[in-house]
Amino acid sequence: DLGGRFLGPGFNDTHDHVSGQPQHYIDLNGVESVEKLKSLVQEKAAELGVGAWISGNGWSEDEMAERRRPTRADLDDAAPQNPVILERAGSHSAVVNSMALKLADIDESTSAPEGAIFEADDSGQLNGIIREGFDMVSRLVPRGTTEELVDSLEDILRQRLELGITSLTDAWTPPDVYKKHWMPVYARAGETLPRATVQIDVDSEYKTLEAANKEIRDFGLKTGDGNERLKVGALKVVLDGGFTGPAAWTIEPYDSDPDYYGLQMIPTDKFYGHMKASHDAGWQLGIHAIGDAAIKTTVDIMARILDESPRDDHRHYVNHFTVLPPVATMQKMASYGIGITQQPNFTYTLEGRYAVNLAGERLQHNNAMRTPINHGVFLALSADVLPVGPLVGLYAAVTRKGLSGKVYGAKEALTIEEALRAYTLNGAMLTFEENIKGSLRPGKYADLVVLSEDVLSIDPNGIPDVKIDMTVVNGVVLYERQH
Repeated sequence: DLGGRFLGPGFNDTHDHVSGQPQHYIDLNGVESVEKLKSLVQEKAAELGVGAWISGNGWSEDEMAERRRPTRADLDDAAPQNPVILERAGSHSAVVNSMALKLADIDESTSAPEGAIFEADDSGQLNGIIREGFDMVSRLVPRGTTEELVDSLEDILRQRLELGITSLTDAWTPPDVYKKHWMPVYARAGETLPRATVQIDVDSEYKTLEAANKEIRDFGLKTGDGNERLKVGALKVVLDGGFTGPAAWTIEPYDSDPDYYGLQMIPTDKFYGHMKASHDAGWQLGIHAIGDAAIKTTVDIMARILDESPRDDHRHYVNHFTVLPPVATMQKMASYGIGITQQPNFTYTLEGRYAVNLAGERLQHNNAMRTPINHGVFLALSADVLPVGPLVGLYAAVTRKGLSGKVYGAKEALTIEEALRAYTLNGAMLTFEENIKGSLRPGKYADLVVLSEDVLSIDPNGIPDVKIDMTVVNGVVLYERQH
């Protein structure tokens, strides 16, 4: 206790999306109105000039004063002479304007690719919202120079220190980006950044099985390769969409649409083939599965692979685990050692999306924690990008409160001690590093965080107001709050 402050191991955020951004990018996290979003787009259009692409990420209708999504019409009004694509927080849907649709050759007669949905208004006109599959548009956006992206990545990683994060797992990086961006950043500045474990994703849902497996082989690295500052993590495969689409793949239909079950992003046989080849090559598997149908399918195939090719201490896991799957699935997870990286902050931030699409027990048990633990499933906590930052996750984990203050499934809550362990030592276990970090013990790395309040003793409702006073990595103070 340092004058009432709390000293603890640094947060291991086991699920995040980190990438360098070019000049045409707008950070939309925290934007609180459609009008503000439009003004940011207008400012960027004036900065870049006519015809230049504008991109962005991070908006959420749940945070908008208008309580609606931005549409094609909004972006046309803000930047009629620039193509625009703005991804929603969570990156499972995006809004584009008319110029972007035209450049991508998309109109009302265009068929959406498998796994994608082009939304339309009541008159049948495209409203600019694309669920999943918006790479038809995003592939046209200039990536920026390597120097620009590497510099931006370094800045973004350093900002994570301000959140008390001493280690992170990036959840979505192509093989070439790992080598061209991440490795140069850590070669030049690794001692000043959080430790990073990077999941590798080859967009297998959009490639043939042969092409996806070849890309992984050609990468030449696998889980664990690297060093104590930067290393390769699990292979990432996306089986379904998310509720930000919405496109999570569910066993029962959505409450908002009795004919809609979400989307399976990759056929089951192809999914099995990619996972099996990667498991046999020594990869850890970290699978994006949000809906209960996706979770059940993932676990069934992981169990099949482990029966065919047994491997001790594989530490395969499911990312998200939003819709509680059947009890038999959780029992199988415990039996085969399949873990979860869970994002309790989704209960807080995505309350509005869940309330529209889920009801009853599915709504109450969204992003369950206590139930899988009771069935013997290993669970680590992380933030993803809704928002980035462990304190929101700690708050939601112990209170189960949404943005409105309403409590969802109070019995799913963790104690603050359990939540802290899941955000620290359990995160280290998912990256095979529990012997060197994740707790304050002799012989481990001095990775720690100092908080302005003792979160073990304060009212949990005050957790979001706690400040990060200091972040230390390997005994070196890399961030200190200015009072």
